[in-house]
Amino acid sequence: MKKSFFKILFRYLHQYRLILIFFAVFIVTFISVFFAYGVSLEPIFYASMLYLIFSLIFLTANFIPFYRKHCQLEEIRKNIDVLINDLPEPKNQIEEDYSNMLKALWHIYTDEHNQSQIKQKESIEYYTTWVHQIKTPISAMRLFLQTEDTEQNAMLLTELFRIEQYVEMVLCYFRTDSSSSDFVFKEYSLDSIIRQAIRKYAPQFVRKRIRLIYDGTTERIVTDEKWLLFVIEQILSNAIKYTTKGSVTIAVNDGIISISDTGIGISEEDLPRIFEKGFTGYNGRADKKSTGLGLYLCKRITDKLSNEISVKSEVGKGTTVIIKTTV
Repeated sequence: MKKSFFKILFRYLHQYRLILIFFAVFIVTFISVFFAYGVSLEPIFYASMLYLIFSLIFLTANFIPFYRKHCQLEEIRKNIDVLINDLPEPKNQIEEDYSNMLKALWHIYTDEHNQSQIKQKESIEYYTTWVHQIKTPISAMRLFLQTEDTEQNAMLLTELFRIEQYVEMVLCYFRTDSSSSDFVFKEYSLDSIIRQAIRKYAPQFVRKRIRLIYDGTTERIVTDEKWLLFVIEQILSNAIKYTTKGSVTIAVNDGIISISDTGIGISEEDLPRIFEKGFTGYNGRADKKSTGLGLYLCKRITDKLSNEISVKSEVGKGTTVIIKTTV
């Protein structure tokens, strides 16, 4: 607070620097002239002291409303969306011009922001409709492929499952970037959420012959079921994708979900960037099908859930993803 006060005081004095310089030049000139003519300096000394006292009184009296106005403007800046119309009355033409310009810029910003929100809402509505419509032919294709238990149909079902994943990811991407969220926080059974994800990916575990280790949990957490389920599904998807043999282990302890695999792992130089949008790393480039959105969305969602997500990995030994939830 003191640092801020003295900073404002310095700027205030800097604003009147020309007057202070003029006063100093004025005094020096008078002293030089009086000294040159041998006149006593006592009168000019007293006059200078009186001038200095009056100047200090003026500067102090003027600084108080200056500082109050600064504090008022600072408060408006922090809450500009609700206090833009509470700007202090301008004292001169320049202040009035700045005030009018600020209000005009704010109106331009709000208009563009509203237009952007409308367009984003329309995009979300369109893709939501598209997702629901595309699920119909996907379901039809799944039913058709399930009529015959052949290796070819099993491969096609796997690819169809991937398509469904990408469709859901598109919708999730738009919704997480939207300012309006549909997060609903309640108390849920963590075991129920995890088992939903396991059931969804069970065929993939079977097809790749990867063992799943999960002993269950009785813990309950406060979260949004749909969004936490999406995060767990994305992590399981990556675990299956990058694990050719071995197992995937899910463990829960005091609200901390740990999902470990015995896959190819993540290189040390890639770890700091895995949550960046569009970053695929060495594994993603090798896979040639990675979008670089899965972990980015997981990070966005866990942040909105007030959870934490982190990754530990070693190349050739596997990866562990840790989610710290709210118990």
